[in-house]
Amino acid sequence: MRAREVRHQTGRVLVVVCDKGEEAVVAVGAALREQRLLAARVSAVGGFADAEVGWFDREAGDYRRIPVAEQVEVLSLLGDVAEQDGEPALHVHAVLGRSDGSTVGGHLLRGEVWPTLEVIISEVAPELAKRVDSETGLALISGAD
Repeated sequence: MRAREVRHQTGRVLVVVCDKGEEAVVAVGAALREQRLLAARVSAVGGFADAEVGWFDREAGDYRRIPVAEQVEVLSLLGDVAEQDGEPALHVHAVLGRSDGSTVGGHLLRGEVWPTLEVIISEVAPELAKRVDSETGLALISGAD
């Protein structure tokens, strides 16, 4: 475990409200680039007409895609933004609620918004830059050293 206190007060909070039919990952990524937010926490609620989440398969070194071909509630969407190669890298996980009360979750790969997705992005210390981990090939926060 690595822990490090980081003090950084910017006061920037970006609210992104995605409209019906927008692709969530694309829309949030565009807002991040437009605002030059390179280190942040992300949370959201809303709904999707359909979506795709992923489970990282360490043997394959890639996400195993899990299609969600139905309307779902976004019960929880949490993650972060960190700088990767000078650009904001969005990394979010979602728990999606189905009509029967069951859930499916994983890394959000794609989500067609319906009826809305309300995203709150709170800037954090820029020291939380991500670097590609040579073992996994994933971009991981390295600033807690």
